[in-house]
This record gives sequence, C-alpha cells and structure tokens, in this order.
Amino acid sequence: MRCHYCDGDADVVTESGGIRVGLCDEHFRERIDELADEEFAELKERLDVERD
Repeated sequence: MRCHYCDGDADVVTESGGIRVGLCDEHFRERIDELADEEFAELKERLDVERD
C-alpha cells in the first residue's frame, strides 16, 4: 500500500468502516504531532489555563 500523502510505501495501515489508509513513517509522525497539538489546545481551553 502507498502513503495517502506521498507516493512512498506505507509503514502504517489502518482500516475503519472498510476504508484503508496508509501512511509512511514521516507522514504518520506529522499527523500524530498535529493531533496531539489539537488535543492539547482543547484541553487547555477546557481547563481555562492562563499564563502570567
């Protein structure tokens, strides 16, 4: 399987609802970082964290 974002070989393949998506290691790490950043921002907002 090929990476969803580039033409490289997929190192990680996942399936949900019959749809398979593959990602190379680089794009997998990028997506994990993006998701972590989004979750962290949501958590800060929920906790109403402010910096002095």
